[in-house]
Amino acid sequence: MKKTPFTDTHIALGAKMHEFAGYNMPIEYSGIIDEHLTVVNAVGVFDVSHMGEFWVKGPKALEFVQKVTTNDASNLQVGKIQYTCFPNEQGGIKDDFLLYHFEPEKYLMVVNAANIEKDWEWCQKQNTMGAVIENASAHTALLAVQGPKAKDTLQKITDTDLSSIPYYTFANGKVGGVDRVIISNTGYTGAGGFELYFYPEDGLKIWEALFEAGAEFGIKPVGLGARDTLRLEMGFCLYGNDLDETTTPLEAGLGWITKFTEGNSFIARELLEKQKAEGVTRKLCGFTLSDKGIPRHGYEIVNAGDEPIGTVTSGTISPVLKAGIGLGYVKPEYAKAGTTIYIKVRNKNLKAEVTQLPFRK
Repeated sequence: MKKTPFTDTHIALGAKMHEFAGYNMPIEYSGIIDEHLTVVNAVGVFDVSHMGEFWVKGPKALEFVQKVTTNDASNLQVGKIQYTCFPNEQGGIKDDFLLYHFEPEKYLMVVNAANIEKDWEWCQKQNTMGAVIENASAHTALLAVQGPKAKDTLQKITDTDLSSIPYYTFANGKVGGVDRVIISNTGYTGAGGFELYFYPEDGLKIWEALFEAGAEFGIKPVGLGARDTLRLEMGFCLYGNDLDETTTPLEAGLGWITKFTEGNSFIARELLEKQKAEGVTRKLCGFTLSDKGIPRHGYEIVNAGDEPIGTVTSGTISPVLKAGIGLGYVKPEYAKAGTTIYIKVRNKNLKAEVTQLPFRK
């Protein structure tokens, strides 16, 4: 298994480790609920160095980005970040990712760890215009500092004014004595915070500086288990669960990152325009269980007449709401907030209500 710069640190701290996307990653330390609540109430640090990073450069950079992504990068200003996705030739989602605009002819794509190889091959195949693309995944490390005390923690170890980095923007700065750090404000927890991109050899210096600065706020390392429950409470999609090559962005409620603007000729645009005009046959929605139980990926969703109407894609017990919550695709007529649906758990139909996202307000 591959290691991140922090793998040995995770093991030394007693983390429960497991393989994820070919990496030996921490699932939990003190427990998923404790780590989840630490992020909601204070500050936690996630090692997400397994994520992928592709640079796109040169005079053809924007042309390439516009071809392979559904969002419209022509309006993305330098210093800003865009959530977008790679559509496949059938309109399905090859991956969802973040696009950073560094310079007029320089972009960074941050892709999901499990999709690095697939995405890279796709980008190479689609680069018919001759953009300069570079897979920097092996030379980039990433920590996510999340929670209401994340800003106070990070500000102690950087001269960069974090107030000047609003949501979905980034800056280059010095952190914990390390130069050339990308400081980004996106978040996958809904609790606020920043992401730090840096060279792997600088990782431990930044880690130690963070934990020293955050000691007064009760900072803790957080594993992938709580990262999943945190993102689900916000209704954020997880690739491989809620999104895949068979789901379109319109079905997934991502019409807002699918821009049919003039000249934005991305892959499968015509198919997606047709789907928008005709309407989707399923919609991703959130739901909260009224009955006790835990919804899981793959569970069937039925109506009051026990007729199948969809499938659960993600589910858990919300540590904040203390109730079963989940995401799933259902027939459009059942996707409206307040609609009663049923989750089939071990041949028992548990009552649930379609819920407006996010679950955690």
